[in-house]
Amino acid sequence: MNTYVILRRNGWRSGADLEAAAARSTTVGDEEMSDDIRWIRSYVLAEPDDGGLGTVCINQASSMEKIREHAERADLPVDEIIEVADAVIVRPDPVTESV
Repeated sequence: MNTYVILRRNGWRSGADLEAAAARSTTVGDEEMSDDIRWIRSYVLAEPDDGGLGTVCINQASSMEKIREHAERADLPVDEIIEVADAVIVRPDPVTESV
């Protein structure tokens, strides 16, 4: 599996909408596509234009096509998918409050 960054801009109006999307994503990934996709983490974006929420998601997947299939099954937006070439970890992610 390769690692990918998935950009999802202005996908949700509220934290509750995002939580529902995360639940759908988990169900599809874990129960229907576990051989093809694995969610690693997401960063929630405060969208400046309209106050909505977006995400940058880090996933491992067998292909970009499987990421798109997962998004379609889970009713998630996909604006861009980028394959990760390498990682440079300077320090662990900081602990922050949930949205």
